[in-house]
Formats: sequence, C-alpha cells, structure tokens
Amino acid sequence: MNIKRWERAADMDDFMNRFTRFFSHPIGVQLADETLTTGQWTPAVDIHETPEAYVVTAEIPDVKKEDVKVTLNDGVLSFSGERRQEKEEKNRKIHRVERSYGRFARSFTLPGSVEVAKVAATFHDGILNIQVPKASPLASREIKIL
Repeated sequence: MNIKRWERAADMDDFMNRFTRFFSHPIGVQLADETLTTGQWTPAVDIHETPEAYVVTAEIPDVKKEDVKVTLNDGVLSFSGERRQEKEEKNRKIHRVERSYGRFARSFTLPGSVEVAKVAATFHDGILNIQVPKASPLASREIKIL
C-alpha cells in the first residue's frame, strides 16, 4: 500500500469540483447521451441599484402576465408564477423536451427601507421589471432642549 501525502489545496479543489459537478448535473433520464429533464425551474434575475431605486429584472419567457404574482412584505420582494407545458397533440411525436415547466418562485431581501406604496412592476416580452423606490432619508435636525 502506497502512502500518499495530503495536499490540502489540491485535494480541496478536487473535492469541490466533484461536489459542484454532482449537484449541478440535472436529475433526469439518460437518453442517447443526453439528459432530459422537466419540472420546476428558476428564472434568471438581475438586480441593480440606482440612487433612487432597486431594480429587479427577471426573464420569464412563455408566461402570461396574469400568471405572475409580485409581493413586497417586510423588506422581502417576491415573485412567483407558473409556466405551463403545451398540450399534447395525438398526431405529434415528441423527440426532445429541454425547456422546464412548472411553478417558480424567487425572493430577495432588500438592503434598505423602501416606499412600499410606490413599487411598480411591468411585464413585456417575457421580461418582468420591478422598480422599488428607496425611502427618502429622514432629514436630520438639531433638537433644542427646553
């Protein structure tokens, strides 16, 4: 039996690579060296901040505006909905399904106080855009002691 010297950095890198590969590999059935999956999915999101607001942009293709719900509660911005799969036709043979379908939900804690009454959301061409205005900072003033 050979004794192998433990190389801390190299062994941790190898472990993390295998760990990441294991959890990033989609769970599904293997067909002709391709993995086919269906089920829940997570829309891609960009979040940025301007001096006036927090802006959240999400890609939600093939979803109707009526199927998306946006809420803001205790500093947590959430949106959810569902992308429905097309109905099967009798004369159609499906060879591959790579798009995911089902319910989705995303939540983000906002870093500062916001104007809840002024939050606005738009939905156009599969892009959800949420504008969350920042609360005006309270003006500081000197208080006279009586």
